[in-house]
Amino acid sequence: MKKLSDLLREKIEERIVTGDLAPGASLDETALAEEFGASRTPLREAFIQLASSGLIILRPRRSAIVAQIGPQQLVEMFEVMAEFEAMCGRLAARRMSPAEHAALLSAHDACRAARDMQDPDEYYYRNEVFHSLIYAGSHNAFLAEQAQNLYRRLSPYRRLQLRVRGRIGNSFDEHDAVVKAILEGRGDDTAELLRRHVAIQGQRFADLVATLNTMQQQAASA
Repeated sequence: MKKLSDLLREKIEERIVTGDLAPGASLDETALAEEFGASRTPLREAFIQLASSGLIILRPRRSAIVAQIGPQQLVEMFEVMAEFEAMCGRLAARRMSPAEHAALLSAHDACRAARDMQDPDEYYYRNEVFHSLIYAGSHNAFLAEQAQNLYRRLSPYRRLQLRVRGRIGNSFDEHDAVVKAILEGRGDDTAELLRRHVAIQGQRFADLVATLNTMQQQAASA
């Protein structure tokens, strides 16, 4: 069961991505605590998580504010994420144990179920487990930690991508190819598959920006 602070983080994270909380907006701790019916302690824990992922900026004796991430910075962060994933995948294909293979297959089946339900949020959570298993399977603790940290920072945008029409199905098909490459020990193929899976360029970036703009407009008119 998720901690209250994790649930609060996800709620605030969603508002940031959809534009309900715009870049530069102040986060009123008292108002949010009252709205969510929560005490200050879990809310502050959520703020710390959001700050560590770069989504908000904590300021001493002042309200936290929503960080500003421009399109160019977003592209650059996804470029680095793609390389982290590629490195993790290459090592995982060489180092994962049979037990880790079984866990990856189970996570892949959970993604399949979420895909069949066409539930973007459920797929996002199952997708998070899938990628985390690959990071751990690299058996390089430092690399896995860096990949996980950047994943958290990009999580709202990766989550938003799944709302683009057809992306869940495409994502699952890409996962399927990754799983096969890992099970067969094809490190270079795994790396390239994950690099393409995560890289956000061209039409995929245009789709993400269009979806983000649409959601921001909907939030503004609500």
